[in-house]
Amino acid sequence: MKFAIVLLLLFAACCFAQPPKPAEKQPGDDRIAKWLAVQTAKISRNFLDGAESKAAWEPKVKRLKQEYFEMLGLSPMPEKTPLHAAVTGTVDRGQVLIDKLHFQSRPGLYVTGNLYRPKGNDKKLPTILYVCGHSNKGRDGNKTAFQDHGMWFASHGYNCLIIDTLQLGEVAGKHHGTYNLNRWWWQAAGYTPAGVECWNGIRAIDYLLTRSDVDADRIGVTGISGGGAATIWIAAADERVKVAVPVSGMSDLESYVTNRIIDGHCDCMLMINTYAWEWTTIAALIAPRPMLFANSDNDRIFPMDGNRRIAERLRKLYAMYDKADLFADYVSQGGHDYRPDLRVAIFQFINKHLKNETGTVKDADFKPLSGQELRVFPEDKDLPKDAMNDRIDETFVARAKVELPEPGKFDEWKKTLMQQLREKCFRGFPERFPVADLPERLSDANSGWMVNTEPGIQSRVTWVEGNANKTVSFLVRSWNDAENGEPAWATEERFPGEMFFISTRGHGPTRWTRKNPPNYVERAHVLVGRTVDQGRVWDIAASFRDFRAAAPNKKWQVGGEGQGGILAAYAALFEPDVPEVILINPPASHKDGPIFLNVLRVLDIPDALGMLAPRPLTIVSKDPAFDRTAEIYKRAGAADKFKRLEK
Repeated sequence: MKFAIVLLLLFAACCFAQPPKPAEKQPGDDRIAKWLAVQTAKISRNFLDGAESKAAWEPKVKRLKQEYFEMLGLSPMPEKTPLHAAVTGTVDRGQVLIDKLHFQSRPGLYVTGNLYRPKGNDKKLPTILYVCGHSNKGRDGNKTAFQDHGMWFASHGYNCLIIDTLQLGEVAGKHHGTYNLNRWWWQAAGYTPAGVECWNGIRAIDYLLTRSDVDADRIGVTGISGGGAATIWIAAADERVKVAVPVSGMSDLESYVTNRIIDGHCDCMLMINTYAWEWTTIAALIAPRPMLFANSDNDRIFPMDGNRRIAERLRKLYAMYDKADLFADYVSQGGHDYRPDLRVAIFQFINKHLKNETGTVKDADFKPLSGQELRVFPEDKDLPKDAMNDRIDETFVARAKVELPEPGKFDEWKKTLMQQLREKCFRGFPERFPVADLPERLSDANSGWMVNTEPGIQSRVTWVEGNANKTVSFLVRSWNDAENGEPAWATEERFPGEMFFISTRGHGPTRWTRKNPPNYVERAHVLVGRTVDQGRVWDIAASFRDFRAAAPNKKWQVGGEGQGGILAAYAALFEPDVPEVILINPPASHKDGPIFLNVLRVLDIPDALGMLAPRPLTIVSKDPAFDRTAEIYKRAGAADKFKRLEK
């Protein structure tokens, strides 16, 4: 073999297994599951950001609260625009009146709800915001599934506002973006519907406080399942909530990730875990306000091992505050649902902490109305024409608006963006990726090498012979490329020299199961503070460093086609020894991939490519979006280093 670099890379031979049949377990499943479990274990040791006392915890809360808002897509906090609240009708149920109402938490983001209130009341009453779980009631909205709670509270001296969720409300949007809709750009945008549900809850409290019959000092929040999660989102965000009763709404990372409970949950249950929080820390922001953590002992999507760990952590926190009596947990026997004992426990806890009443109570027992009777918008023709609910994911989190660098200030411009990328997108990554090591030479030159890029992660690198006097290309295989040989885009005309091809994690011999739904691996990564594509940038940079070190005197470039090319470009951004980049038909926006956490809140692809200046960059694309990249190169004084080809 006439390849000088290969001669420097001699490793023990091993067998390379044939690709498994589609129905079989994929070769990378166990490895990536173990890696995720290791990351989860590291994070899980950091409850309360490491605080062991109230004195250590309280100084952290302000910063953690800001991080929390950011991870929900609520930083900067949206403007509290006019609610435009309206009651479209009232149902008289004897001693209880039910107002059918709507308001706009943001312009065009409609929230529909039913307000249950005692008839004839002229006093300020304790008030419950009830947030709904995933009960599909179609056009009527899921608020109609929980009438018994509204009736019970209104019959016992409370107001109770039950609001629809975004996914299952009268004016419907989407919760399942990454679960089964392939809206991976949600992660790039820093968007989660959990942020919408939290914001709608905050604005619901704003609405309640406009009413003369609501006692601002006695507001509680409760709900089950998705409503249990929303209870925590809202109470952690808004200190006007005095009592919180989440029911079957939160597990911990060990359950979600290691035990794959995330597979049973939609995106409204999850935040973008940019800061790699131990999950119970979210609920910790509620302390020391009264909280009942209620669950069921046979709930498959909120299993008891996770419930016990969370309760133990929260008991420790409340004890730090010397408020152990304000936290309680309750376990009902049964599955993921309400039962009489569970409702009674909820009602008693809320009575105790909002009304100072400790007597026994009876379960709710009311004949439900038809869902249609409780509709806020009776007919389809009544639905608001200006509603944004079905596309709120496009606008809820503001996208970055990056100014072009001013003359003579390119370095400062790039430094600012690099800092933001490291803080918001590639947080926790090293200043420079460590050099990969190559412990395994596969059975022949065509099979290549298995490369250890970070602990527990491997990529595969193969080699294609070329002109030894030309530039060596380190290229990224795309998902639709074959595992061996040269992809169609890697022509001899473009790459006349020797070529290395890297199959990054999850591709080729390290491929894992990709099933939609539930998209386990891709979704679990976000809970440990990453995306799969961020890891692939690591693979490329670390592997490039190792292979280039074997032939440092040769001229090198990195590149790829489509998303693979952009991964290579980001590897170049983080690896200063990459001298040149070539991209074949790259996407013009991260909305189309690759996906990095929050990246659209920092910049988009044309700006990221401009940051490569003054290193030579070739883009094979007609897309006018890259005119911006050319302009950045010009302003960096490197216009001659930017080359644009149409094919």
